[in-house]
Amino acid sequence: MKTNKIAYEGSPCRLDVFVTGTGENFSRPFARSLVLEGLVTVNGEMKKPSYQLNTGDTVEIRAPETGGLHGGFEKLVLFEDKDLLAIEKPAGLPVHPNSANWEVNPQAALLVEPTVISMLFTARPGMAKTGVSRLGLVHRLDRDTSGLMVLAKTPEAQDALSAGFRDRLIEKTYLGGVAGIPEDRAGIIDAPIGRATGFKKIKVWEFGRDAVTEYKVKEKGPDCALLEIHPRTGRTNQIRIHMEYLGHSIIGDKLYGGRPAERMLLHSTRLVFKHPVTGKKMDLESPMPEDFKKVWKAAKAKKTTKSR
Repeated sequence: MKTNKIAYEGSPCRLDVFVTGTGENFSRPFARSLVLEGLVTVNGEMKKPSYQLNTGDTVEIRAPETGGLHGGFEKLVLFEDKDLLAIEKPAGLPVHPNSANWEVNPQAALLVEPTVISMLFTARPGMAKTGVSRLGLVHRLDRDTSGLMVLAKTPEAQDALSAGFRDRLIEKTYLGGVAGIPEDRAGIIDAPIGRATGFKKIKVWEFGRDAVTEYKVKEKGPDCALLEIHPRTGRTNQIRIHMEYLGHSIIGDKLYGGRPAERMLLHSTRLVFKHPVTGKKMDLESPMPEDFKKVWKAAKAKKTTKSR
């Protein structure tokens, strides 16, 4: 953290307004976040963003710096050219902070736990000045899902990639370890997904949005299976919801009834799409990571009560 102490002089002024104008290129929402997080104090005490400063007050501002916990982005990079980046996200790493403040000022991502966004901003701060929105995000993976993600480096690439995901032109392949063995070696789950009235969790719901997932069995254990999964639509938690609906929840999926495991066995292993600028076919692959292999090996070795 970079610490700056300033003795205030002048007419009464809101604390968040003063912090915004300290010359650190802070936006108003970001300044407010600093105050609410306790990173701004007045005379050694926490105050509300609306607190009125008076002459003689000492304002201490602790602003996040790049590096530290948010480093290591370059290790994630699988492919890069002037238009896009492809990375391999590890399981357990969120894509972006829960608060949307980072969309206004990416530096706000450094206030909380490491995310793909905070690591990207640390490694490539210039991305915030290229004209792309949301630091180039065009899709996301759940925190506990590992594997391939693509990010745009230019507005043109972002528009094209976003349209590709929206219009289902990008072929996505996942590996998923599930409890029990599906009755059919291959199948299609066509079941709408939504949040029913009175329920917090998204699930299969007759009035939800259309959702289609294809799968085929790649490997079997005594009471588990490794599936190759192709989501044909892109609904939130789609694969996890559809596997629970099928009666074979993803191993390690705490939200959708998966067996306990050290990590969730869901991995984005392949993306096939047209390059957003050149039109060249891109075929990117991410092999099964070591932590996935370890949990899958343990699942095969441990016979449990069969899934319904």
